[in-house]
Amino acid sequence: MGLIILLVIVVALGFVLVGIFNNITSLENRVANALSQIDVQLKKRGDLVPNLVNTVKGYAAHESGVFETVTKARSMLQTANTVEEKAAASSALSGALRTVFAVAENYPQLKADTSFLNLQSELSDLEGKVAYSRQFYNDTVLMYNNSITTIPGVFLAGPMTKTKKSMFEASEGDRAVPEVTF
Repeated sequence: MGLIILLVIVVALGFVLVGIFNNITSLENRVANALSQIDVQLKKRGDLVPNLVNTVKGYAAHESGVFETVTKARSMLQTANTVEEKAAASSALSGALRTVFAVAENYPQLKADTSFLNLQSELSDLEGKVAYSRQFYNDTVLMYNNSITTIPGVFLAGPMTKTKKSMFEASEGDRAVPEVTF
């Protein structure tokens, strides 16, 4: 009788451990998926940048410093690998794009150009999607980090070599208002 009770306890404990393991693994997969969704939106935004730059160049060719900044930021985004690098590159590109739109304010013909207006609208739309994707990613990372740092997950996280994931945080560039000089 005692052996049966011990066996039931061991089996129940086994099911609990498997459940915790599966939960941690599932959350880790969700974190990877959420980061992938950010990548998709950032790639779409990066793909629109050359069209925007070319459209604006036609009207504001002497603003070469602005275009160099945008091109450099886009390049950073394309080569970013870690969450931190992607966040920094995304912030740099957002700042550069804000500068482009600020420059466009000085060119009434550009502001009326349908190609520019369409690109501006698409980029604005994508910025909202990027913001949502970041929020979803951070919410998922929070759930994952909580699962591996609280009891009972903390007891399995170490043997599973699971470590905390980084949040997709805004950099100082996202918080600062860009300075535009002419």
